[in-house]
This record gives sequence, C-alpha cells and structure tokens, in this order.
Amino acid sequence: MTRAELLAFLLQHRLAVQATTSEKGSPEAALVRLCVTDDLTLVFDTRRTARKAVNLRRDPRVAFVVGWQGGETVQLEGVADEPTGAELDRLKALYFRAWPDAPELAGNTLMTYFRVRPTWVRYTDVRGGPPRVTELGEAELAARP
Repeated sequence: MTRAELLAFLLQHRLAVQATTSEKGSPEAALVRLCVTDDLTLVFDTRRTARKAVNLRRDPRVAFVVGWQGGETVQLEGVADEPTGAELDRLKALYFRAWPDAPELAGNTLMTYFRVRPTWVRYTDVRGGPPRVTELGEAELAARP
C-alpha cells in the first residue's frame, strides 16, 4: 500500500475506534469522528474536560482502527497533541468541512481538537483469499508518495 492509497482509504472512512489507556493504565476505546488531511494528519474532537481528553494529555499515545466492514482495516498508531493558533484554525476548518454539523460546536469552549500524525500503520485486506498485510513505519510514511 502506498501513502496515496492509504490516504484514499482513510478519506473514505470518517469514523474510527480510538484506543488509549485510562488513568490506571487499562485500555479504553471510543468511537470518534475523524478528519484526515493530505499529509495523513488525523483530527478529532472531544470535550476538553472529558476522560478521553484528560487521558490523552497524560499519555498521548493513541491507536485507531478504521474500516472494519468489508474485509479491509487500517490500524494507525501515533502521538496526539492539541494544536493552537493558526494551526488549530486550519485543522478546525478542515474538520468542519468533513463534518457539516461540527461548526455548531465551534463556539463551544468545552470542545478541544486533537491531531495525530501516524508513526505506524498496518493495512489488512481479508477479502477473498489469503490476507494481504502491509505495514508502514514512520520513515516509510514520510518517504512514500
């Protein structure tokens, strides 16, 4: 799978299961709405005071599973952060285009936006035949077109 194929796949899916760890270190999962930028940055929102946001600030490592229907999945891992200033405005504009109801949340001061730049990706295709698996590490993600 090339970076362009990965981007095309991610742009077809707007929901993901996000996995993080709780304050005590146990696994937690949540369904999140995603926006994917051309440089493979993932953007999602949550309430600033939500357990998910608190846990990501404490331990920003995060994983996503995208596209679990139809026999294709992409697992992504990376480190989350909260953009600020012009970068936050740029990512929110992209997010609001992907999610037409999201602008209603724009004035909500309790909302925060996280971004994740994937450092590891695993694509699996189990449709008809033996599984096809592609893994891309941080260097490959940066180098592939």
